Amino acid sequence: MADTLHLAADPVELTAALVDVPSVSGDEAHLADLVERALTGQTPLEVTRSGNAVLARTNLGRPSRVVLAGHLDTVPINDNLPSRLENGILHGCGAVDMKGGDAVMLHLAATVLEPRHDLTFVFYDCEEVEAVRNGLGRIERDLPEWLKADLAIVCEPSNGVIEAGCQGTMRIEVRTKGVRAHTARGWMGVNAIHAIGEPLRRLEAYEPRQVDIDGCLYREGLQAVKVGGGVAGNVVPDEAVLTVNHRFAPDRTPAQAEQHLREVFEGYDVTVTDMSPGALPGLGAPITGELVAAAGGTPVAKLGWTDVARFAALGMPAVNYGPGDPLLAHTQQENVPVQQIRDCADVLRRFLS
Repeated sequence: MADTLHLAADPVELTAALVDVPSVSGDEAHLADLVERALTGQTPLEVTRSGNAVLARTNLGRPSRVVLAGHLDTVPINDNLPSRLENGILHGCGAVDMKGGDAVMLHLAATVLEPRHDLTFVFYDCEEVEAVRNGLGRIERDLPEWLKADLAIVCEPSNGVIEAGCQGTMRIEVRTKGVRAHTARGWMGVNAIHAIGEPLRRLEAYEPRQVDIDGCLYREGLQAVKVGGGVAGNVVPDEAVLTVNHRFAPDRTPAQAEQHLREVFEGYDVTVTDMSPGALPGLGAPITGELVAAAGGTPVAKLGWTDVARFAALGMPAVNYGPGDPLLAHTQQENVPVQQIRDCADVLRRFLS
C-alpha cells in the first residue's frame, strides 16, 4: 500500500496506487490523508479539508472557473484487491468507480500549472451510500464558495465519452386496501394483493418517452421494483404495496414527474418515497462546447443519476467524463483500459490548458 502519492507520475500508476488503498464508504480517512498530503506538498494549490473530503483550487484571477469532482469511496471489497495490470487492463476494486477518474484529477492538479480557467478539485466521501451522507452535501452547506464555477466535470466512468446532464429518479408506493377475512370464507373479504393487478397492467402497457435534448436522447423508464403484502397463510390481506421506480428525462421537474405518476396511477393511493432531480445537458454553454471540442466526440445522454445533478442545481452546466465502463461499476470484475485513463487525462489537459 502506498504511503505517498506521486501526482506527476503516469496517471495509470497513480490509479493503481489509489486502488491499493482501501476506501469503502465511511472508511476514506487514510486515502483522504494521502490525497491531502500530496496536494499540499506537490502543488501550489490552496487546499482545505472537510471531514474525509479534500478540496484544492487555483486563485489566478481567470475569468472563468471549472470544478472537477470525484468521490474517494468504493463499494465493499469483493476479493478484488490488490490491483493487477494484465495486457493493458488495470483490475481492482474502484478502478472503474472511480479511482481512474480521481487519478486523472490528481495528475492534472499537479501538471496543469497555467490553466486558462481557474480550477477547483473536489475529492469527496460517501457517494456510494445513502444521499444524506454524501460529502458534497456537507461541502455545499459548510463551504459553498468552493462549489461555485462556470462548468462542473464529474469524472465518473463514462467510457471516455462526455455524458451530458442526467436523468431524474423517483420512487413511489402504490397502496391498495382491502378487507381481512379467513381464506376459508374468502368471499367475505377483499384481497388487497389481487387489487395490485390493475396497477401492474398499467405498467405493462406503459410506453416510456424518448426525449431529445441538445442532441442527447434520454430514454425514460417506469418499472415495478418491489411488491409487499400479506398477513398470514390463512388470511385475506387487507393491504398491499407496489413500489415503482421512475427514471425521467431532465426536461421534467420533480413536480411534473410526480404529477405524471399520479395520472398513470389515477384512482390509487400514491406516496413519493424518494426523489432526485435530473440535470439538463447544458451543451449550449460556450465553455461546455469547448470541452466537447477537446474531447472530439459526440456527447450522449446520461441514462442514470449522478452528482452532476447537484452541480446543475447550483446553476452551472455539468457533465460526466471519465475512464472506465460504467457497466462494470460495483462488480467483482472492475477493470479499466490503461489507454483510456491516459486519453481522458490528455483530453482534459487540452481543454484546461
